[in-house]
Amino acid sequence: MKRIPASLSPFQHALITWFHAEQRPLPWRKEYIPYQIWISEIMLQQTQMERVTLYFDRWLHQFPDIHSLAAGSEDTVLKCWEGLGYYSRARNILKCAQIIVNNHDGIIPNDQISLLALPGIGPYTAGAIASIGYNLPAPLVDANIGRLFARLFNIDIPLAQARKLLWRKAAELLPQDQARSFNQGLMELGALICTPKNPACPQCPLIAFCSAHRDGLIAERPIPQKGKAQLTIEMATGILTHPQGNGRLLIQQRLADDVWGGLWEFPGGRLKPEERPEEAVVREFFEETGFVVRVNEKITTTIHHYTRYKVILHCFYCSLDLHDAAEQPIPLLTAAQRYRWVPFTELADFAFPAGHRKLIEFMNRSSV
Repeated sequence: MKRIPASLSPFQHALITWFHAEQRPLPWRKEYIPYQIWISEIMLQQTQMERVTLYFDRWLHQFPDIHSLAAGSEDTVLKCWEGLGYYSRARNILKCAQIIVNNHDGIIPNDQISLLALPGIGPYTAGAIASIGYNLPAPLVDANIGRLFARLFNIDIPLAQARKLLWRKAAELLPQDQARSFNQGLMELGALICTPKNPACPQCPLIAFCSAHRDGLIAERPIPQKGKAQLTIEMATGILTHPQGNGRLLIQQRLADDVWGGLWEFPGGRLKPEERPEEAVVREFFEETGFVVRVNEKITTTIHHYTRYKVILHCFYCSLDLHDAAEQPIPLLTAAQRYRWVPFTELADFAFPAGHRKLIEFMNRSSV
């Protein structure tokens, strides 16, 4: 058990003592290497802890340090990130690594100004790197801490409107020499005890300090934010085999500044009003590649949920007729930066959006 400084307030002492006893054995907590803290915090944005712990080890195997990451290609980085979603995070990680190697001698900065100047790093991530990676007194507020503070201090407005108050509280409570344990304690308490539903109040080390518990308002805090309706997007895509019968499939790489930029996909797109999926895939192929294709058969329909979207993807086998058997089909790309004709067995080497990855998995199972 680590020694707890006597100079801490009762609140700080209770939280840090609890954290040292109850913290989860996460892989980035073994040595508190700033590079690993940075990668884990970026992964944890919009992604559940259980999933991140699996991907974190895979990432370190591929990119054990910032120099190996900075030397990596975008394709390799996106492939290693595949499955975590929100791929702009991965592209920003690569940009960050290159800037840090070129401008900071490969050492991740520990001051807020330098950290906030890096792509993809906002106030929370900067605070996490400084406090957890370097044990410096930098406050941070994530969703877990926001919920915890809403109950501790009985905040009676939605958290989105209480942002300044939350950050002020985080700074006021932070012990100068125990930032690493204190900030992680807040995050861990929100994740394990002060959960969104059915919080385990009797097990909370801060119950004596909790205003919402004292006033019987735990169930009413935090004040809910008005939710946004989920949008359904219907799309169609086609598997086009090379007409010379060699089994290669056409894939294209999305534009860098597009949604899922840099990922590979089968051509296709969104259905227009009153348009059938079969019609959409023929139209999209012509608009994106210049190819006139015909739909042969339906493969499957995949469904994937994002934060605000439900994407329904209709998938078809398509074919292309060429008058000259020796002609090489070269697409005229309008929605992509590169194309490849690749065997099905090599698709695993490329990073795809979730819907297309589910399509590949379905085809793989069907071929067994």
